[in-house]
Amino acid sequence: VLPSSSSCRGAAGICRNAHISDNDQYDRRSFMFTSTAAMIPFLILNQEAAVADDSMDVDNFLKMGSVSQPMGVSGQAGKGKPVTGVVLRDGSEVLRESRSGEVVAEILVKSRSDGGDASTTVPVLAGFSSPWSLATGTIFDVECRDAKTGDGAFLAVTEETNSKKIEDIPSSFFLDRLFSNTGRFSFYGTPTDIKVKKSYMNDEGSNRILELSFSTLSQSTQTEIPRNAILSATIPQGTNQVVMLVASASANRWRKSGSESIIRDVITSYRAIPAPKTNMKVRAKEQGRSS
Repeated sequence: VLPSSSSCRGAAGICRNAHISDNDQYDRRSFMFTSTAAMIPFLILNQEAAVADDSMDVDNFLKMGSVSQPMGVSGQAGKGKPVTGVVLRDGSEVLRESRSGEVVAEILVKSRSDGGDASTTVPVLAGFSSPWSLATGTIFDVECRDAKTGDGAFLAVTEETNSKKIEDIPSSFFLDRLFSNTGRFSFYGTPTDIKVKKSYMNDEGSNRILELSFSTLSQSTQTEIPRNAILSATIPQGTNQVVMLVASASANRWRKSGSESIIRDVITSYRAIPAPKTNMKVRAKEQGRSS
């Protein structure tokens, strides 16, 4: 089950599918309601975030999710969709309950192979509590963001861990996904001044926490923008990949505007667990297609 959080209500939700049987719907609803102390069904998909363009200026993407000008010379210099490693399950939707802020997504993760056989994919429910709206559009997987300030959080999935325990994996393994040249923060160059300030396990011993600082490059001003982030990483039971939640804010907002406290609450609420078994086929959703 999902342990409850002292600072957040704990993530919960229901992934909907037109082909799920009545028994499957009941099983999933029952599972989600009993997994934390504050379970509520996600019946409404938040529609407040605007659809973003496929190319972007890092300044405006971090704040607005899109490039600020039409596709001119500088707009065309942008890269495509960031690679987070997240694969959504076909038949599911990324949902955020507007009143509680609880977010849930059903993703596919490679299982831990037995007997040398090739690994298969298994469904995992990942959830967290977010004060920010859900980001929608073709360039997003699972992300919430404040469009005015650029504060936000997103899910990412690493390469396979070779059955290592989360506490034994070097910090560089997580950073390789986060700061790759196709990563979330690497639109106009790999982030610089990357520092791991702290690395520790959470109180439950289920999640590895990394506290980071780094700088991203602004295309419009050609200056580096300092940023702080906290990463929570876990290996869901029976899987062989790390599922991470990364929450960040500009260094200026980190303490002066209270972003640090908010982000710590978001990180504390994060859980990723095996999804309940149903009659749904386990297959990936096609990119750009809604269920």
